[in-house]
Amino acid sequence: MVNVDAFAKRLQVINWRLAELYEGANVPVSQQPDFLLPTAFKELGTASEELQVAVEEMYQQSEELALTRLQVEAERKRYQELFEFMPNAYLITDAQGKIQEANRAAARLLNIEPSYLRDKLLINFIPIQERSTFRFKLNQLQQRNLVQNWTLGLQPRNSECIEADVTVDAVCDHEHRVVSLRWILRELPKHQLSQKAFSRNSHNLFQDRPLHSYSKGEIIPLSPSCLWVVAQGVVKLNTMSETGDEVLMGLAGPSMPFGSTLTSLPTYQATALSEIVKLVSFSPAEISACSHLSQTLLPRISQRLRQTELLLAISGKRQVKERLHHLLQLLKLEIGAPVAQGTRLSVRLTHQDLADACCTTRVTITRLLGQFQKQGMITFDAKHHLIVREK
Repeated sequence: MVNVDAFAKRLQVINWRLAELYEGANVPVSQQPDFLLPTAFKELGTASEELQVAVEEMYQQSEELALTRLQVEAERKRYQELFEFMPNAYLITDAQGKIQEANRAAARLLNIEPSYLRDKLLINFIPIQERSTFRFKLNQLQQRNLVQNWTLGLQPRNSECIEADVTVDAVCDHEHRVVSLRWILRELPKHQLSQKAFSRNSHNLFQDRPLHSYSKGEIIPLSPSCLWVVAQGVVKLNTMSETGDEVLMGLAGPSMPFGSTLTSLPTYQATALSEIVKLVSFSPAEISACSHLSQTLLPRISQRLRQTELLLAISGKRQVKERLHHLLQLLKLEIGAPVAQGTRLSVRLTHQDLADACCTTRVTITRLLGQFQKQGMITFDAKHHLIVREK
């Protein structure tokens, strides 16, 4: 097939040959060879035929290209129609949640004209009390780049709040940076609202139950007849090695359960890590009797299990520097909140806490943190909370 470059090269060759013939034609008639004129006519005839063939091939390719363009346009139109008439609300946003495209179902769900949705921030349609959680979820998407499912409150324009199941998928470039997010929103049927609201809203979990408060550093008593659930703050869970050193087993944040019934370790200790930690307790009998309570706690227990597995994987890293780096990334996801400089850890961890988690000494952690700070990987705020910088 002839393309523009090949056609241009042909023309260039023809021009060179014609220039040679032209130079020969400028020689006085008496000095011109007898074959010059016939050769010139022959060359011109050959060039004319080649140009005609090339033009015909380009016409053919132009027709094929036009046909392909029509087919592509038909496919684009078909997929655009599928996008527009999907029964579920579908949105495409940038990495910060600014809406780039939205179908008709999304406009109906959010009670706004489709043309007005473009360039709006999705967070504008989230109830104010849930926006910090929404920002945290967005931050998680930047780190994990996985398909995630949430239950989320939505605030349609000039309408009452609704509950929705959300599926969100991150689209990354060749450097694995998130460039856009694809959202599917499904409004929950009325008969599911109470159960979903119970599992999503922590105040339902703690409603009408006494709160037990502990200060930072206090040991929280554990009993087989009691499962603790964190209402506020962060609790450090650890065990003891054979040498008497502490080993970090997990961090329990808001709505996360912990207790002696969730471990088979003979030595297991829970310590308040935040300045103030507030807990509620449930008995195994209560959990067994209440399906809503069981369904609420099960995802949190699974989250604790995944966290413990990650800590185990970190402890298996050979180099202490690598262990500390991966630990900070885990803490960033588990107890971090986005700030201008990066992600701020919500509790102050001592160098000894980090050393226990990395199975090393406090002196080594102090040295490595100094290196990380010089390299711009971490910093500290005015209250000495550690901030993990973005990569």
